[in-house]
Amino acid sequence: MAILSKIRERSVFLILIIGLALLAFVLDPSSIQSFFQGNKVNVVGEVNGETISREDFANLVEGYKANSRNPSNQQAQNDAWNKLVGDKIYDDQLEKAGIVVGEEDVWQAIIAIPFFKTNPAFQNEAGLFDQEKVKEYVANLKDDAIGSIPGSQEYNVWQSWLETEADLRQNLKKSTYEGLVTAGLSATLKEGERAYTFDNNKVTSKYVYVPYSSISDSLITIANSEYVAYIDKHASEFQVEESRDINYVSFNVVASEEDRVAIKQEVANYIEDREEYSNAAKTNITVQGLRNATEASVFLEEAKSDLPNDSRFLFKNYIATEIADEIFNANLGDIVGPYEDRGFFKVSKVNAVKQMPDSVKSRHILISFEGATRSATTVTKEAAKKTADSIYNLVRRSSSKFIEIADEVNTDGTKGKGGDIGWISSAQAFSPNFDVDFANYLFDNKKGAVGVVETKFGFHIIKIDDQTTYKKAVQLITLAREITPSVETENKFYLEAEIFASDVDSGADVFELTKAKDYKLAPAIGLKILDENVPGLIGNQRQIVNWAFNVENDLGTVKRFDVDNGYVVAVLSGKTPKGSAPVSKVQARIRPILMNEKKAELIKEKMKGSSLDEIAKNAGTNVKVASKVSLASPTLSGVGSEPAVVGAMSSAAVGVLHKNIAGVKGVFSIEVSSIEAAPELPNYGVARAKVYNALRGRSAQIGEALKDAYEIEDYRGSMY
Repeated sequence: MAILSKIRERSVFLILIIGLALLAFVLDPSSIQSFFQGNKVNVVGEVNGETISREDFANLVEGYKANSRNPSNQQAQNDAWNKLVGDKIYDDQLEKAGIVVGEEDVWQAIIAIPFFKTNPAFQNEAGLFDQEKVKEYVANLKDDAIGSIPGSQEYNVWQSWLETEADLRQNLKKSTYEGLVTAGLSATLKEGERAYTFDNNKVTSKYVYVPYSSISDSLITIANSEYVAYIDKHASEFQVEESRDINYVSFNVVASEEDRVAIKQEVANYIEDREEYSNAAKTNITVQGLRNATEASVFLEEAKSDLPNDSRFLFKNYIATEIADEIFNANLGDIVGPYEDRGFFKVSKVNAVKQMPDSVKSRHILISFEGATRSATTVTKEAAKKTADSIYNLVRRSSSKFIEIADEVNTDGTKGKGGDIGWISSAQAFSPNFDVDFANYLFDNKKGAVGVVETKFGFHIIKIDDQTTYKKAVQLITLAREITPSVETENKFYLEAEIFASDVDSGADVFELTKAKDYKLAPAIGLKILDENVPGLIGNQRQIVNWAFNVENDLGTVKRFDVDNGYVVAVLSGKTPKGSAPVSKVQARIRPILMNEKKAELIKEKMKGSSLDEIAKNAGTNVKVASKVSLASPTLSGVGSEPAVVGAMSSAAVGVLHKNIAGVKGVFSIEVSSIEAAPELPNYGVARAKVYNALRGRSAQIGEALKDAYEIEDYRGSMY
């Protein structure tokens, strides 16, 4: 965003702060202090009245961020919150059970970590694991962290260790408690036998089936009160978190055609030398243009290029297709452009041309020295150079000797491979992740060349084993200007967004207004209080979520926001409180259920009679037969999965009529013809184990069940 919009935004902020300070001072000078020192300020939540401190929470969040790969702020917060809540719950449960997870338990878990158990650094002279070395290691981590700056390597390593300890402690608490619960679970052989028999008895039954689809949806009406009654009856299934709905319009600030023309012309102005007035010299001076520039970095710095100098030699396929032919047909010193490429206007000068391979296959021997990158040796640079030169003399004419010494000397991933680095493309070699001196040797020398090269890692003896075919490559000096909107263009979009927000705030219907102005109105439904993102918008939009949850905002409240690529005007369109879901949120889910219930009642009116034949006649259908069905596979041919109906068949006595059973697809009446008992087993141990494992599998639900049993208050939404 341009500076103007920031000044506008900051001005309002400063006025509010100054106003708050003056009002507080006039009314009660201690009011601000009391506000910021309230009981809840340093508390992010409570578990059964026991507080979770803001400091503990913040430290844990930072720990997760430092030791995870680019976690979002919300992800780190959720991980920290779940851990702290879990700690409170399991601490309470274990205390009630009279069980303590002590420091010795945690220590035993620490020394069981494979990193310690299998690492030679933690073994004594006899090659046996030594706990004292682990204690020394942890003590050194702590000593290194004392006085370190947050964000430094020492600080982050110590925070990572504290996080590891905390995770081990919580896992111990959790596993201990779940172990206690699991130990109380059991299943008898009789239970196994009953489950086996019930699942595997094969039943043959006659039935009459009338599908729900035989009743038209248009014949069914469902009142709002029926939805409400269903939600109340199944309250546990329809609990929702507090959420907000918004509608928004994005005003993406993009460069106008006038802006593009101006930027393109500005780039073109740097091609030739030009006269400019110098305040220092008090006269006009000649400023060197790209055509006559000899030092690329100096020229680009003085011209304030938006991209740095790229000294790589580029093949044709690495250059934008639109201008690749023009560049490769140009002569040394020729200028190409201005042209547009990936959001920039550019002008390029062909600075050098050469023939080079696209990829090189090589191997190396590295002799490091004290002070080199990743070096642990105390060998001086001079001594390392002498060693490298000696090895060079031994291997320059002998590939077998090169391989032998490489496997003996190297300590990197090429050890055991004869120093083989493999194929390296020019794009890889001249990337920021590769050493430029190493790369220059590879692509400036021919196949079979052997040489000593000094890099930041030490002295390399490099041998070029193979190369691809030589091709033309060019080195360019490129001046780039990003295609960005001007202040005038940004102000135009800003004014447009402000007018739209003002019109909506004044009572204009947002749907009609967006249609009239041909704007795109986007919905964001179900925003949660800790969300960072708004569907459809790029980047972190925590500011919009915070605004949506501001208790002072009523439905229809509108606000303009500055975002990375422009402005967003948001309108608060819905508020959902925590608790039972409103009908509007779950109507689509409940409607088919209530429809089938009402259809079932209508169908039952037709399915009357004292026998299946009579019921089938009254219902206008036929009697069907289900042969040898079982609960292990509760499917009826031509109907589909009907576990309730097959369950009824499995439980029914032979020859007894059972009417009006509501299934998944329709209403059934059944009469069992025969039951083929499951074959007896010599032992029901396997069946018993199956029942027991099913019970144990449910132990994974213990954590969530415990959360439901505790009163948990989460204040994070009002703090972050």
